[in-house]
Amino acid sequence: MVGVVLGAGRSRRLGRPKQTLPLGDTTVLGWAVREAEASALDDVCVVVGGAAAEVRASLRPVRARLVTNDAYGTGCASSLLAGLDFAGDCAAIMMLLGDMPGVGAATIDAVLTDWRTDTPWAAVTAYRDRLGHPFVFSAAAFPTLRELHGDKAVWKLVDTDTEGRVQRVAVDDECPLDVDTEADYEALRVEFEGGR
Repeated sequence: MVGVVLGAGRSRRLGRPKQTLPLGDTTVLGWAVREAEASALDDVCVVVGGAAAEVRASLRPVRARLVTNDAYGTGCASSLLAGLDFAGDCAAIMMLLGDMPGVGAATIDAVLTDWRTDTPWAAVTAYRDRLGHPFVFSAAAFPTLRELHGDKAVWKLVDTDTEGRVQRVAVDDECPLDVDTEADYEALRVEFEGGR
């Protein structure tokens, strides 16, 4: 299972690179990468693109490898494709968001364990309040993923799943915050400074 951390966005709504925003002793993206590295994932890649030089300089990966997506401006599907290229021949990938540092290693491992039990075509995390990341896609789903374009493309797979190919993995927690706006970032800082 290869973890693909998507950290190549342009941060249009925020107006500055959210990947490099300070959070605790690291950055928003650095925290997400650290949690992926602490999990039982077999390998981890971090896809960078927007503000790539600044993002690379801000990261101190232990076992994750950085992959550059030069087509990041076309949407997150292009970053997923870059991650797929990195993953190569594997059983599955787990898609994680670099702006969602609250997805901890325990959640990653719970989703990974559940997927390994049933090995569905795909899986999405079902938090108490809503569906969210991480997503898992088996190798059988890779050809479909390679046809995706733009933003929110994987959500379309979930929303249009009429064949029951996308399994829901229950996690007894609220869906973690993701950072899209200054208000999101301030709420995240309050949450993390509060000892989560």
